[in-house]
Amino acid sequence: MEREPSPARSTLEPASRAWPLRAGDGSRSGGGVRMRPILPGIKLVFWFGLTKMTGMDTPFFRRLFSRPEKPAVETTETRAGHGDAEAQFSLGVKFAGEGAAQDYAQAIHWYLKAADQSHSLAQFNLAIMYAAGQGVPRDEAKSKVWMQKAADLGDAGAQFHIGMKHHRASLDGLPEAAPESRIQAYKWLQLAAAQGYRGSEAAWAFVALNMTREDVADGSRRIAAFVPARANQPQVA
Repeated sequence: MEREPSPARSTLEPASRAWPLRAGDGSRSGGGVRMRPILPGIKLVFWFGLTKMTGMDTPFFRRLFSRPEKPAVETTETRAGHGDAEAQFSLGVKFAGEGAAQDYAQAIHWYLKAADQSHSLAQFNLAIMYAAGQGVPRDEAKSKVWMQKAADLGDAGAQFHIGMKHHRASLDGLPEAAPESRIQAYKWLQLAAAQGYRGSEAAWAFVALNMTREDVADGSRRIAAFVPARANQPQVA
């Protein structure tokens, strides 16, 4: 009896041994691994063999779609330690304030670091603390130096304070020194007034009442010639 020939195998139905394999579809039988075929006609975009990929701590698809890590945000203390003058000034303000964080010695420490980098507000605050003896022995000479540095940089508050000191000197000092003190007061108070510093315009006008026309002209020339000092230059009291 003749055996009927087996029907031809369709090219759409390849033998199971020729089908691609997927990791994890197999089961152990005997000593080997038997893999179940996927549905015919389906193509895999990503294919893995049975061998475990080594040298990769994170699966590739996680690394492919994972978001990049954000850089760590530096704290004020870190930036201050790296020489950031604004951060140093901020720490000075923190330690000079009221409450549990108050530490005048630390405030002086950070203000000095910022002031040495021509931070005018740090210089102004240093002058106030030296005048009051906060965190340091009271020292009018150092207070005057730092206040003058801040005024030279163009800080309106420092200019007002310098102007008022000259004004008081014109009233309390030697008569022969009074005209120069009034000219200096006129100059610094008007510079502060030009920046809108409170009280400076009224003080400037009051000083001008006791000045001669020549003194006013001299003061005006000094104002026109004023150029703020260059910032970011090391300054030592």
